[in-house]
Amino acid sequence: MTFDPFRLGLPFLRLLEPETAHHMTLLALKSGLTGLVRPAPDDPALGVEVFGLDFPNPVGLSAGFDKNAEVPDAMLALGFGFVEVGSITPRPQPGNPRPRIFRLPQEQAVINRLGFNNEGHDAALGRLKGRAGRSGIVGVNLGANKESADRQADYAQGVAALGPHAAYITVNISSPNTPGLRALQGRQELAGLIADVDGARQRLPNKPPLLLKIAPDLIGEELDDIAQVVMDSAIDGLIVSNTTIAERDKISGPHAGETGGLSGRPLFHLSTEVLRQVYRLTGGKLPLIGVGGIASGAEAYAKIRAGASLVQLYTALIYDGPGLVARIKTDLLDRLRDDGFNHIAEAVGADHK
Repeated sequence: MTFDPFRLGLPFLRLLEPETAHHMTLLALKSGLTGLVRPAPDDPALGVEVFGLDFPNPVGLSAGFDKNAEVPDAMLALGFGFVEVGSITPRPQPGNPRPRIFRLPQEQAVINRLGFNNEGHDAALGRLKGRAGRSGIVGVNLGANKESADRQADYAQGVAALGPHAAYITVNISSPNTPGLRALQGRQELAGLIADVDGARQRLPNKPPLLLKIAPDLIGEELDDIAQVVMDSAIDGLIVSNTTIAERDKISGPHAGETGGLSGRPLFHLSTEVLRQVYRLTGGKLPLIGVGGIASGAEAYAKIRAGASLVQLYTALIYDGPGLVARIKTDLLDRLRDDGFNHIAEAVGADHK
């Protein structure tokens, strides 16, 4: 078994207010504690080639953990196949008033209403430039400032500023914690936004893949519209999904009534069903990243069979620690072999075949 010093600290971290615990975790990661962890090399069967990038394994860290691009290499060292930093807005902003993160341990879930708190483009740019030449896939998740007069321009500005230093770019228009942001998922608004950000991308020498992160609360015609727009656009893939403002009947306890986005296990079935629908609507032709409620290899594999080429997690780390990544990868290999697959790519969308 791989030694996991972070798991030893989990009981202590749970005694702290969630945001304080997260800050302490970042400090530990910046101290070089990941040097004590030696993940096993990734089995070639887990390698994924998608968006023109070669991922050593399909298990990624979702945006929200490393908002300011402070520890991407430390997280890669823990065995993640890729890391997504952000969400990053053009100007620094404090986000919503604290407290704004609430643990729901009984459901292995979290409610957050952070509101894109981050240090802005300039701070992230300096850190991303500092890792030039290092290996590992680090994507950048872009947001818009709450008080922005032109949110489309915020995203195009993010592509121009951070795109040269990103393995891929994610346009996050699905956070429930910035008022009005999800309106950009509408058909006309989305088409205009994609045109703007792709225009900025085309002016970059590296032209990073462009991904769109959508909400799990979209239904029927809304999903149809998004599928049609992205299939006719320059989008290279979709991330399904962000946190949900629904599913409140699945949680209990003193924080169950807090406003914000719900993540963790209660989100799994909703986000996986939306993923399944998007795979069908796009005919399996657009690469998907499955996010929401992954806390085991079984859940990661379910996302892959539903249509995800890659998966991401975050909330489960709060309860299980980063050793979870190695356990998920081991379980994925076992499940591939049990189903007679030689490579992870053979399992993508298997439920539809």
